Amino acid sequence: MRSAIAAATLISACLPLLASAQATCSSDGQPRPVAVFERFISADCEACWGESNTPAPSARSPALVLDWIVPTAAGDDAPLSAAATNDALARLQALGRSAPARSDVHIAATEAPAPGRLRVAHGLPFNDYLGAAISLSPARGGSQRVATPGPWTFHLLLVESIPAGAEGTAVARNVVRNMLQGSWDERNQLSKKEHSGWKEIRPMRIPEGAKPERLRMVGWLQDAQGRMVAAAQSACR
Repeated sequence: MRSAIAAATLISACLPLLASAQATCSSDGQPRPVAVFERFISADCEACWGESNTPAPSARSPALVLDWIVPTAAGDDAPLSAAATNDALARLQALGRSAPARSDVHIAATEAPAPGRLRVAHGLPFNDYLGAAISLSPARGGSQRVATPGPWTFHLLLVESIPAGAEGTAVARNVVRNMLQGSWDERNQLSKKEHSGWKEIRPMRIPEGAKPERLRMVGWLQDAQGRMVAAAQSACR
């Protein structure tokens, strides 16, 4: 009961912040990623975490980079188990890929035109939770309707940004710590009074060991055919 009350309090406190374009941490003003670059690392492969030749996207094109730590049969005894998540297994299954013995990379370009403006945001940590939001709305300067009515599948991820040289990694990483997935269609569309679009606001639990000052949100949107059509990542001002 106490955790439910805390979550409700968190959402109530974050609603004004997350609904506003002035949110402390959001994707507002950030370059729109042209691709999602996903690196999967087996929790058994400590050497993979420290490799300096880890694949990375070109610095010339903005990309959303994710690092998934994949659980193994070793469980808590695996060297990277502290950051392993079952969400990594779910993501691999969605991609039709097997869990890697060492590491694997998947790259998907965001296909134009985007159906609208995808936005992610989050508030301040509260009782081991973070209020997070993802929304799709008409692009600025466009019509008051999203280009097509969906359905859309959204992914909202809580990631921990770890700089190169910290925690034993030779390269900068965005380790996936939590994931929320859902779908949008006409049935949960925003009212005409607000504008035509979709929005999701949820509390996301901060896993034990994650450093709150390193946390941010990333998200992407897929169409009915599974094509990635938009992506966004937050920055704190």
